[in-house]
Amino acid sequence: MARPHPLSQQSRGNILPAFSPQQKAVINHLQSGIGICERPYLEAAQRLGMSEMELLELLRSLLGQGILTRIGPLFQIERMGGAFTLAALHAPPERFDEVAAVVNALPQVAHNYERDHALNMWFVLACEAPDQIDEAIRLIEDKTQCEVKNFPKMREFFVELKLQVED
Repeated sequence: MARPHPLSQQSRGNILPAFSPQQKAVINHLQSGIGICERPYLEAAQRLGMSEMELLELLRSLLGQGILTRIGPLFQIERMGGAFTLAALHAPPERFDEVAAVVNALPQVAHNYERDHALNMWFVLACEAPDQIDEAIRLIEDKTQCEVKNFPKMREFFVELKLQVED
């Protein structure tokens, strides 16, 4: 059975955190992007009516609480010569944490999730070159003794998911 994230609705009894108006404004605003300039947080803070320090402190707090997991750009890695793939494996339950530690130690692993499925570990590999995908898969198989299934992207659909925090 998949372990819920500490802040997931399942683990918190379906109780969403109470966000301040300032937290809501920041979360909603920054989902549309941060400017590419010398002081992007200052620019965002000014648009939000706060100081750069207030914005940075609020973001540190949201990251520290696990409400936000990262702040950063999304790249079209293929346009830069790289490659992504979705991969999965079956980790024996008694070795799950051991296998997860091996997989997560690779710098190419972008995300890793436990699933309630025969293939109980799903992860995304992000590599600088397409041929490095197969290398990373072989390395994981060698280190874990688990067969890795590769599910490369056939076609991408851009949906621009934004989860607005509302009252």
